[in-house]
Amino acid sequence: MPPSRFTLRRLSLSARQLPHLVFLAVAAGTLARLFAVHTWLCWVVAPPMVVLAVVYVGGLVRWDRLGTRGRPAWLALLLLLWGGVCWVLPPELTTGYVWLAVPLAVVAQRMPGRRLPLAALWVTTVLFVATLVRIRGGFDLELVAPPTAAIWATVALHRTQDRLMRELTATRGELAARQREAGRLAERARLARDLHDTLAQEIAGSRMLLQAAERDWDRRPDAARRQVRAVVDALGTHLAETRGIIHDLTPPGLERDGLETALHELCARADAAPGAPSVSISTQGEPGSVPADQAVALLRVTRGLLANACEHAHATQVQVTLQHADGAVAVEVSDDGTGFDPAAATLSSTDGRGFGLAAARDRLAELEGTLTVDGVPGRGTRARATVPVRARITAGAA
Repeated sequence: MPPSRFTLRRLSLSARQLPHLVFLAVAAGTLARLFAVHTWLCWVVAPPMVVLAVVYVGGLVRWDRLGTRGRPAWLALLLLLWGGVCWVLPPELTTGYVWLAVPLAVVAQRMPGRRLPLAALWVTTVLFVATLVRIRGGFDLELVAPPTAAIWATVALHRTQDRLMRELTATRGELAARQREAGRLAERARLARDLHDTLAQEIAGSRMLLQAAERDWDRRPDAARRQVRAVVDALGTHLAETRGIIHDLTPPGLERDGLETALHELCARADAAPGAPSVSISTQGEPGSVPADQAVALLRVTRGLLANACEHAHATQVQVTLQHADGAVAVEVSDDGTGFDPAAATLSSTDGRGFGLAAARDRLAELEGTLTVDGVPGRGTRARATVPVRARITAGAA
């Protein structure tokens, strides 16, 4: 199963926020040491450090409004403040502060274009090396090379993580598109089966009756009239079947009235059908809002399960239960019919107007839902469709 959108956002946020947390931690730690020393230097260096932190956080908060021109100016101001404080601080206080180069180098990769991020990385590296040389009192390759390599390696890992995250997001979008296409094809197949099993066959039978009436119209007018009346009665049935198929495709009351009302209407229609078993419905738990895509999936799966119970199980009683629980909503369909062994059944088979267990499971799986079926030959069947209901989480890029 592809990772959920919430998981991708959470991973992306954690990767983006880590450099910012490092920046604020280092800045706060250096300020704390300055106040602990409590000399005149504290009042000279602390203000630009506070300005640096405020500018850093303010730029992140107003990132979208900075635009392609404001972001380079924001980064240049950060580097200027950071480099100035590094040059003023005593060497013993600069050792930790100099590592602000890491989050600054990572942030530099968010600059527009291709050359600007690389140029900003080089400027950050030069300032970093110059500060190290000042701290050590001279250039020492063995002391400068490892931290410089660490900065470049961190940037490389960050860029790789961003690329992989974009590819993963694109792959998830492609998988979602294919699932939607598979669902659309399944709907087309179901509609074709419904049309073939109902309208096509019944219209063919009506045509034969009309042809017979045409042949008997002069010789046997009474028989011809009976055949025409039979066609008229059949056309009424055809019209009801057509309206049922249209209603299956576009449940108009679902978005307006909610899942519970739509299920009540579905059960009422099934209960009123000639020769149908008694269909009742109940609700358990505190009713809550169900997203439209999940409500549609539950309604259509329930329609298929109810059709199977009414048309093929030879049941006398069918109970539909809508259950609301913490973080999930479920619909259970139980009947007292002939029952069957789910393990021995062909999951891909579909009968009549039912979706089939495999198609129902696929539909629910697209929403991270499940379908469980319990049945014993001669003792009825119980099917339960469940989908998780989560709050929609909107996360912006930091």
